[in-house]
Amino acid sequence: MEWIRLIGIAIIVVGFVLKLDTIAVVLIAAIVTGLVSGISFVEILEILGSAFVNNRLVTLFFLTLPMIGLSERFGLRMQATNLIQKLKGLTSGRMLTLYQFIREIAAFFSIRLQGHTQFVRPIVDPMVQAAAKLKYGEIDEEDREMLKAKSAASDNFGNFFAQNTFIAASGVLMITGTMKSLGYEITEIAVVQASFPIAIIALILAALNNLVTDRQMARKYGKKGGRK
Repeated sequence: MEWIRLIGIAIIVVGFVLKLDTIAVVLIAAIVTGLVSGISFVEILEILGSAFVNNRLVTLFFLTLPMIGLSERFGLRMQATNLIQKLKGLTSGRMLTLYQFIREIAAFFSIRLQGHTQFVRPIVDPMVQAAAKLKYGEIDEEDREMLKAKSAASDNFGNFFAQNTFIAASGVLMITGTMKSLGYEITEIAVVQASFPIAIIALILAALNNLVTDRQMARKYGKKGGRK
């Protein structure tokens, strides 16, 4: 009956197929798996509690949510929008490219902009949306959602492809340590040098994609105030 211990996988699959709450499904799967494996309910709670305490740093970003909400409530989004309105000729695509460039430069100096919740949601996306509204007027809900996705993607691309351009980045140290343990002679500088072309290529490809987006929106909405 060893196979019964795999019931947790079945619970997760069924829960995801039925689109149930992800955290609840995983938690139930963990508890059921523990029970059928002969672990008492109290021991399961102890394991879950220890895992949460040991990884509590992962949840620290929740502390920033009230600050973000207050910032938006008292005009952060409005100020970002006003700034874009003063910058003539800045399209949504150019704003996205500019942000990814800033994200990569920040990664090179190991400056963390703190990602989607703290930076993209209250600042970058409103500026991208304002650039589109200023140039084309009101745009479709589908295009607004597309620009939201591209704002998040710009953050992901800039962070992911440029994170190893800083010599003391955790990824650089991990790669170097792993390769040395396997007998390969490698330095942190070599990893950084190999990462630079990737970051540049990612920026160029993103810029081309954003240029295509600008042209598609120009064809769809025209050049002024949504006129065809």
